[in-house]
Amino acid sequence: MTADKTRSDLLSRRQALKFIAAGAAGAVAGCAVNPVTGEQQFMLVSQQQEISLDKQNSPHQFSADYGPVQDGEVNNYVTSVGNSLAKTSHRPDMPYNFRCVNANYVNAYAFPGGSIACTRGIMLKLENEAELAGLMGHEIGHVNARHTASRMSTAMATQGILAIGVGVVASQNSDLAPLAAGLGGVGAGLLLASYSRDDERQADSLGMKYMDRANYDPEGMVGLMDELNKLHKTDPSFVQQMFASHPMSTERYATAVHERDTTYAGKHGKILRERYMDNIASIRKIKPAIDEMQKGEGSMRKKAFTEAETHFSKALKVAPDDYAGLLLMSKCKMAQNKPQEGLRYAKEAEQVYPQEAQAKHMVGMLAMETGKYQQALSSFTAYEKVLPGNPMTTFFTGFSYEKLGNKDMAANEYYRFLQNNRQGDLAKHAYTRLNEWGYVK
Repeated sequence: MTADKTRSDLLSRRQALKFIAAGAAGAVAGCAVNPVTGEQQFMLVSQQQEISLDKQNSPHQFSADYGPVQDGEVNNYVTSVGNSLAKTSHRPDMPYNFRCVNANYVNAYAFPGGSIACTRGIMLKLENEAELAGLMGHEIGHVNARHTASRMSTAMATQGILAIGVGVVASQNSDLAPLAAGLGGVGAGLLLASYSRDDERQADSLGMKYMDRANYDPEGMVGLMDELNKLHKTDPSFVQQMFASHPMSTERYATAVHERDTTYAGKHGKILRERYMDNIASIRKIKPAIDEMQKGEGSMRKKAFTEAETHFSKALKVAPDDYAGLLLMSKCKMAQNKPQEGLRYAKEAEQVYPQEAQAKHMVGMLAMETGKYQQALSSFTAYEKVLPGNPMTTFFTGFSYEKLGNKDMAANEYYRFLQNNRQGDLAKHAYTRLNEWGYVK
């Protein structure tokens, strides 16, 4: 560690400690009334900041999850259930929006401003609308209790973090070609970090409260917890992404049963199994393909790429125009060092879902891999129009300009990239080029 870095770290910690110890005036400035409990709590993140961080980060996460499912009826249905619960909540005026995303893993998540998603993987595990209401109610509970904002406030105070924005998620080899898992990734960082067990308990309780207010049967929450517990026990790797952010335990199931039998005893609201199954018919229709994609993604994590390709091939036989399936095959081909084949699948994905961004980024990456730098620039430009703000796009735009011999444009993009990204191989490459070309004195 250099002396300058040591001094910088100490300064930030001292500033944080000074802030914490600033006395009554500072304490009041760092407190807010919790909308759920009505009590004062330490809070350095305002409601407007929650909404702003949500708007900045959530579109990138949704795109990383292959965008909302293309069936508008599914998204309208999820939205209607979510809104029916949100309007009964402690923060009904938050700008909630709901969607089902094309990701195959089992999960649901909420950003602090009210952007909430469930994956098509978890939709296949639910049995009725009451269970969906339990899932949405739980995520709305996190928003209402301001769990993310509270965790961020603690981090800001104890670690001296002054600003939290989009973070880069990428893996690079020596040739700066990212591995399949890191393509175009923008991480949500602290916004989707793990909740505590206390947070989960409170979100469960709030979810049941909102369900009751919207006249859903509390059995929906019990059924949801039962299903998640079964998955956790029988195939923990299948739901590892969910339990990384939502700690699961038999206690949560037992608590839901207790709440049903005490607080909500005698309440028998909506279950709506047939309506649920009818509304997710388009997802159920391709369940065999989703099953194969889940297996393929497991193989990709193990770097068993030939095995993964077999699973993705089976999936595409069932659902040849599936956007996620085409992109997964594209990534698999790239991981096998078959960029031309990967490019073909990425272009197919772009044609299938032209308004979604990830395929455009993949086309750019694979065009770059095959030496088609002008095509890469066009694709990155198209990606930026749909989904601006990904620092990876900025870097690889600069890299493409560099390969085309346009140092001025490359330097401009590298400089933009370095404004917010100072560490890692990409930052090192960008700085080295700026230095070599005389842009850094």
